[in-house]
Amino acid sequence: MASNLAPIPELYVSYESAQKLKAEAGNLASHDLTPRQICDLELLMNGGFNPLKGFLTEEDYDSVVETMRTKDGALWPMPVTLDVSEKFADTVELGQDIALRDQEGVILATMTVTDKWVPNKSREAEKVFGADDLAHPAVNYLHNHAGAVYLGGPITGIQQPVHYDFRARRDTPNELRAYFRKMGWRKIVAFQTRNPLHRAHQELTFRAAKEAQANLLIHPVVGMTKPGDVDHFTRVRCYEAVLDKYPSSTTHLSLLNLAMRMAGPREALWHAIIRKNHGLTHFIVGRDHAGPGKNSQGEDFYGPYDAQELVRQHQEEVGIEMVDFKHMVYVQEKAQYYPIDEVPEGATVLNISGTELRRRLAEGLEIPEWFSFPEVVKELRRTKPPRAKQGFTVFFTGFSGSGKSTIANALMVKLMEMGGRPVTLLDGDIVRKNLSSELGFSKEHRDLNIRRIGYVASEITKNGGIAICAPIAPYAATRRAVREDVENFGAFIEVHVATSIEECEKRDRKGLYKLAREGKIKEFTGISDPYDVPENPELRVETEGTDVDNCAHQVILKLEQMGLIAG
Repeated sequence: MASNLAPIPELYVSYESAQKLKAEAGNLASHDLTPRQICDLELLMNGGFNPLKGFLTEEDYDSVVETMRTKDGALWPMPVTLDVSEKFADTVELGQDIALRDQEGVILATMTVTDKWVPNKSREAEKVFGADDLAHPAVNYLHNHAGAVYLGGPITGIQQPVHYDFRARRDTPNELRAYFRKMGWRKIVAFQTRNPLHRAHQELTFRAAKEAQANLLIHPVVGMTKPGDVDHFTRVRCYEAVLDKYPSSTTHLSLLNLAMRMAGPREALWHAIIRKNHGLTHFIVGRDHAGPGKNSQGEDFYGPYDAQELVRQHQEEVGIEMVDFKHMVYVQEKAQYYPIDEVPEGATVLNISGTELRRRLAEGLEIPEWFSFPEVVKELRRTKPPRAKQGFTVFFTGFSGSGKSTIANALMVKLMEMGGRPVTLLDGDIVRKNLSSELGFSKEHRDLNIRRIGYVASEITKNGGIAICAPIAPYAATRRAVREDVENFGAFIEVHVATSIEECEKRDRKGLYKLAREGKIKEFTGISDPYDVPENPELRVETEGTDVDNCAHQVILKLEQMGLIAG
């Protein structure tokens, strides 16, 4: 049997052993997995991360970070680690077994902890992602979301995570290999995507399959992608809508529950290894494969063809052939798509960027048939109505006494006067009383309070309402996390109420600043605790010498300018 069609090892035990292990695991220390860890665990257990037998040990981690290889020399470009809190790590001894549970408490696997260490996350960011730059979503995740301690060790799979959506479309590596055997497919090219399929993608996949003389697997990622991406439910409906554009017996759609890191070249090589494990012989690597966009200096994190170069260097060792593709553009005179470097001289090139597509969807503008399929546009419009009908969040931040609550109240009244959408005010004091009465004012508790506000605001936004938030929110990392939560569903408008600390002290009706200066209130923002001034808020308002009505009106004008309310 061809090596790409033979079964590969999985880390699951038999059904009988799993039942026994489940009963025993009830007495073990438990770690509740994050969404990213569940994706990683699933691919470890089903062979998608072969040759890994568990979460990386410290030696393997160091070797992967430095050399893209495990300590025994196996090519592996991406650290796959179990990050946990210091509190949980303190309860775990080396050699101990722990139960790994999903977010509902179901035991998915056990792990023997062989290693426990505090990683150098800045080094990991530099080596794996090319820069220790928080503009990179994976670097931000590393520093602001991931646990401080890493655990490593082999895992024993009990059961795969439960997916209630698109179950018929989810295949393990061995299920895909069996499908290829059944269909008599010998050469199969994979198309990796985290976006809806438009006509350029279809042309690219047709050409790739033809060039490789192979069948086509559309293999989109439905685990974690880049914050702000189209949700996977919408994307899969888009893929299903265009499947009949492909010859029926030559193409298969299968969903990959991978948590992407957006690591450019290393990610592309990782994707190639994962596709090899799924039984594929060819893999399409496009322009800026798995790139996260711009860095803090406004430049691309990776060169447009860096990913292709790295995969080309290692394709023989991986055992998969790369099909490299340039950016596809539409040539008006020929009424068809060409790779950008094959465009006839003097021809008119038409192209719509991702940003332009989002703008057209947001404003309800026409999306031409040469660019996408009517079925795809219809699905996208269902999920993304015009901006003036979407929910959104206005998030005020500033010192205590800066005027946030007063402006937020005035804004709420103005928006309610306009009508059309429900408006909810999540003021700092109101939230403290109704949602966070048990929390103190430590950094940890203040962060938790803001995350709660963000969660409620994202739910309001998702359901088409307007959330107005007015906490102090001193930390940039927490504000960014709230932005990411909200932007999954609608617009997030950060308004920095830029009143100076001196003016806030003058206005201090509650005497809080005086108590903070005397040391009677600890960790007080602006006095004994820092405030991260927003670098690029959507709006900055000055309240000194400006009345409240004018400040609220500035916000209204900004909302009109963004198309969120009708002018």
